[in-house]
Amino acid sequence: MKGKIVMSKMIRGLALITLVMISSLGLAQNKKALSIGLGGGGAFGINESVDRPITYGARFDLLWVKGFGDWLSPEIGISYISNKSKDTGGFSDYDVKILSPDIHLRITPFGLNKFSPYAYGAFGLAMPSVDVRPPNADPSAKEEADLAFGGGLGIYHKLGRNWALDLHLGGMATNADNLNPANDGENDGWWEGMLQIRYVFDDGGDLDDDGDGLTNDQEKLLGTDPLNPDTDADGLNDGEEVNEYKTNPLNSDTDGDGLKDGAEVKDHKTDPLNKDTDGDGLTDGDEVNKYKTNPTNPDTDGDGLKDGAEVTTHGTDPLKADTDGDGLNDGAEVNTHKTNPLAKDTDGDQLDDGEEVNKYRTNPLDTDTDKGSVFDGVEVRRGTNPLDAADDIEKKKDSFDVQKVGAAIVLEGVVFDVNKATIKPESEAILTKALKTFSDNPDIVVEIRGHTDNTGNAKKNQKLSADRAESVRQWMIARGVDGNRITTKGFGSDSPLAPNDTPENKQKNRRIEFVRTR
Repeated sequence: MKGKIVMSKMIRGLALITLVMISSLGLAQNKKALSIGLGGGGAFGINESVDRPITYGARFDLLWVKGFGDWLSPEIGISYISNKSKDTGGFSDYDVKILSPDIHLRITPFGLNKFSPYAYGAFGLAMPSVDVRPPNADPSAKEEADLAFGGGLGIYHKLGRNWALDLHLGGMATNADNLNPANDGENDGWWEGMLQIRYVFDDGGDLDDDGDGLTNDQEKLLGTDPLNPDTDADGLNDGEEVNEYKTNPLNSDTDGDGLKDGAEVKDHKTDPLNKDTDGDGLTDGDEVNKYKTNPTNPDTDGDGLKDGAEVTTHGTDPLKADTDGDGLNDGAEVNTHKTNPLAKDTDGDQLDDGEEVNKYRTNPLDTDTDKGSVFDGVEVRRGTNPLDAADDIEKKKDSFDVQKVGAAIVLEGVVFDVNKATIKPESEAILTKALKTFSDNPDIVVEIRGHTDNTGNAKKNQKLSADRAESVRQWMIARGVDGNRITTKGFGSDSPLAPNDTPENKQKNRRIEFVRTR
């Protein structure tokens, strides 16, 4: 008899919930977002019994996914709950089965996506069937359906397009004291924990399970993962890529420039569809990762040359406006003055290109701007005008001041053929000045010393320096100087005036000196 009563109540509850579900299907058919859940778990009674073990429960429901918006999902279901005491024979022992049709409203603050926590509120009926009554129970108590309400917390985990796991922990309270027939004046209820497997209907393509701005159907057409908002892990969600940036959500680097699409959009402000956003000849990835230049500025250092031209054509530093530090920026050297942006002194006249252009107005491509036979650098150091050929041979003083014994005079301007001791014609002026010094001072005796830089073989350099000193001696003898007044010596590269580390310093070290010996 008792079994028939329980069965009758279950049939009535199932009929009620079925009618509500059918009605909901009609309401939800445009949403295409239905999910059926079936599962079970544990239950624990809330009543006056002292010993209450954890028993069992089961649940079947229909979830209308996002039925009231992204945050709200209604659910209609029916639960079967067992509550009882540890033993069934004592004063307060009981055994009751509860059929509870109800409505849940889920609140999903982060949207219903692949892994979504939620809270819920519940309202329904508690339909008890008492199998064992305690001795003190009211024999007249009726097994009537009572209102029940409650809530709890849960986690929804999407396994695929059509399957999900659903775990919730919560409780229900009734407005009656008949779940445990031992009346104490306090309303009864129960705690429950249920794990359900869910089937999400295939026509749920209008859903956006991963919250990326694309529906499941759109993702299916694109080939993206409907449970992963950023399929290609580039830092942009699939919806942003398709709808806003027009990038490929299946390729983390759409333009193949070495930067992920997300980094281009969010960090570097470059175009993820154009591998060279600023059109400077370098890809955005090379600019960011290799050269550290600005991928949105074609001329990072503002020197008048595009970054790509600096790197691939001129070999200059795209982060430094004046690569060689000569006082002219790289663009001015290349485009205006035609000088070498990698050499401070393009023409080797011992003046930096910037000094020639900005200070002395000489030609940085010509060692002797005024064609007066003396290098521009020599003229600047001795105080003559490198733009006036007339003062290249000093007129105010046509001989050297006589130095004390042991003092050296560097004959600047005495030059020879390359790797030879042959005196070039342009040495005439300085040698004439030395000749006049011999004439004006008939008692002095000098040693002519030859020096080279450190280029080449040391032994050959020593011989070359000695030969050049002898050539100068013969030049003097041929013009009337007593050979007994002149000795010579070659030092090779052993006595440099400056380190042999730049073309300018090597020029200083290639020299002829007059040293007074008496």
